[in-house]
Amino acid sequence: MQPQMTRVSMEALKDLPTPVRRRVDAADVWAPEGYEVEPVVAGLSFPCALCFDEDGTLFFAEGGSTWPTRPYMIPRIWRMAPGRAPEVFAVEDLGGPRGMAVRDGYLYVSLKGGYHMRVTRHDLRTRERVVLVDGIPSGGWHEPGGPVFGPHDGMMYFGQGSVALQGVVVPEGFTVDLAKHPHAHDVPGQDVTLTGNTVWARDPRLPFPYYAETGPFQPFGTPVTRGQVVKGQLKCNSAVWRSRPDGSELELLAWGIRNPFGLAFGEDGHLYATDNDFEEKGERAIGEDPDRIWRIKNARVPPGEVKELEWFGYPDLCGDGLPVWHESHRPIRGKAAEPFLERPPPWAGPAVFLFPPHTALGKLTFSRSDAFGFRGHAFVCQFGTYAPLNTNREDAVGRGFQVVRCDFAAGTGEPFLRNRAPGPASGTPGSGGIERPVDCAFSPDGKSLYVLDFGNNTATRSYVVAYAHTGVIWRVTRR
Repeated sequence: MQPQMTRVSMEALKDLPTPVRRRVDAADVWAPEGYEVEPVVAGLSFPCALCFDEDGTLFFAEGGSTWPTRPYMIPRIWRMAPGRAPEVFAVEDLGGPRGMAVRDGYLYVSLKGGYHMRVTRHDLRTRERVVLVDGIPSGGWHEPGGPVFGPHDGMMYFGQGSVALQGVVVPEGFTVDLAKHPHAHDVPGQDVTLTGNTVWARDPRLPFPYYAETGPFQPFGTPVTRGQVVKGQLKCNSAVWRSRPDGSELELLAWGIRNPFGLAFGEDGHLYATDNDFEEKGERAIGEDPDRIWRIKNARVPPGEVKELEWFGYPDLCGDGLPVWHESHRPIRGKAAEPFLERPPPWAGPAVFLFPPHTALGKLTFSRSDAFGFRGHAFVCQFGTYAPLNTNREDAVGRGFQVVRCDFAAGTGEPFLRNRAPGPASGTPGSGGIERPVDCAFSPDGKSLYVLDFGNNTATRSYVVAYAHTGVIWRVTRR
């Protein structure tokens, strides 16, 4: 039986039937003076994206069971018109929707799949679904970004993260995907020459103690040699593209972005992309890599006229531009990284903004409303750390789990929406606050910020598990 969402009183939200999230209570959430917070929708399963139509209709997507989840859930897109209850608009057949945008009577959706991600288009009137872009290499933990539309050219912009967590496919923290997609691997956006460095890792496909040697841009168990050249491809990953709204005239703008999950255009007309840090674990461990936001400068180049791709460092540079083997990035757990690229492309940094490691940036949006305030500032979701799984530094355990307001011009950032007690709500017994902010969007009138809360997603030293029916949409309004 499909779960249903219904309108209930605020008191009813304080005694929910979901054991891992029994309360949803705005009183446990902090926002700046003059702003009020309220829950709008509760009971979502692994929600990843939300967006608005011009008439105020809200679309939100449940991501499906691409995580180790309890229980299994299908990926769906919901539609909630003003004054009406939510309804299922579409059911997807890939791993699940990750990003959405509405334009000219269509809903555009990026979808995480098995070996490939794709971008689809849904007719809002007939619900006809068309695949616009397909065949972008996927198969790992990292996500599609976008789609978003350029305010200056009307083009569709979207991205896809890397397959490998650390630049090489290894089973550390990755066994589920390796078992599902044993041939998945990263693909560069331009020709690269390799150093010949490889990683030896336990082979989960064979009985202990068998090991396999793997090189970058290869399936698990495939070594490389010094001087080996891997050809760049238009359909690579760890990259950002643009196309016409119908998917034609696909153009690669940038690559080497580990996980460009959040894409948004600012009022300055520039395209910004969030990106997540390397993990401090396993056979190529990298310590204290900051989360970051990049400016994609090629998005300002007229369509079809990009002459030189931007490279943002993956798999050999951290967010601060230092090599992954630099002393400041040596891990306290796991085997230290070695260089993979013999002659890397020019670095396209520096980042527009750096955050502490393991805050886990989600998506971002920009205020364009004097009524809401902070016009021109970015509102950035911090999904929250996966420590102690991805690092055992004690000070990383409480990082993230909030929405941060950033003024890129001034280089400043401060919390805008967070729990009154540090960390996720599940970290404080009895709290009904926020778990993991993953997306945010302003209402068409610009007066309210809607924040999508993924729900309970628990990390331990050895695994991650997400729980269905625990996602929430919050609304922040200026009094």
